[in-house]
Amino acid sequence: MPLFRKDKKESEEQLNIRDHYEFKDVLGTGAFSKVFLAEQISEPGFLVAIKCIDKKALKGKEESLENEIKVLRKLRHTNIVQLYDTFDEKQYLYLVMELVTGGELFDRIVAKGSFTERDASILMRQVLEAAAFMHENGVVHRDLKPENLLYYDQTEDSKIMISDFGLSKIEESGVMATACGTPGYVAPEVLQQKPYGKAVDIWSIGVITYILLCGYPPFYDENDANLFAQIIRGEYEFDSPISGDTAGTKDIHCLVASHLKISLAKRNWKKAFNATTVIRQLQMLRLSSISQGTSTSASK
Repeated sequence: MPLFRKDKKESEEQLNIRDHYEFKDVLGTGAFSKVFLAEQISEPGFLVAIKCIDKKALKGKEESLENEIKVLRKLRHTNIVQLYDTFDEKQYLYLVMELVTGGELFDRIVAKGSFTERDASILMRQVLEAAAFMHENGVVHRDLKPENLLYYDQTEDSKIMISDFGLSKIEESGVMATACGTPGYVAPEVLQQKPYGKAVDIWSIGVITYILLCGYPPFYDENDANLFAQIIRGEYEFDSPISGDTAGTKDIHCLVASHLKISLAKRNWKKAFNATTVIRQLQMLRLSSISQGTSTSASK
């Protein structure tokens, strides 16, 4: 039985993927897949990224891939990398994806060291809006980190895109229990093997925002056990002085700090705290900063 269930008419219309796309350069190679740059034959000039997955190498991982595809088909948002189509052929599975060429947020952090408060807020607003959309559609990403946030293109002000939904989950019962994610970005309740929900994504976003502002992670230890103990205890601090003298600058540091407080990940925010709330707070900070800037200019 094909991994991607399609009706007979759709299968006949699809034929072979090479009847629809002209394969060009290899963009990347993974353990059991290759990603190709390709051009849609029916629409010359329209470029996509096609992930070619070897079925033999995929054996035993079919359920995970099917879940990822199911999730991506639910999500259509400007800040989420889109899945356009799938092709299930004899030897390979093909995922036709939106072409994103700007590289990882991780690489820009390495290049820049840290971001200004303004740039960080613009960036994270996009991530939060995408997270709010995911959560409204019952999807929890569970592995948000700078490596999974991609720039759409190489420009300095490129939009950011959430990618890699391999560990994502459609929230059916409202809570999950599977321990997963990346050390350093995982919420305390996941490490403690407690039931969790959408709040774990916001925790990860708080960690990413901290890294953007400071240039280093809030929780770090070469030993995973020590790292996890730090996260569970909520041990972190802003070592670098607050740059600038506006209240808005100080407030955004306080905003990030409040998101990382251990109590938020465990108690009240599970019910009331979500991406939409954070977006509203960022809007208020931005308006406050603009208002203060105007007042300062007027007084000169």
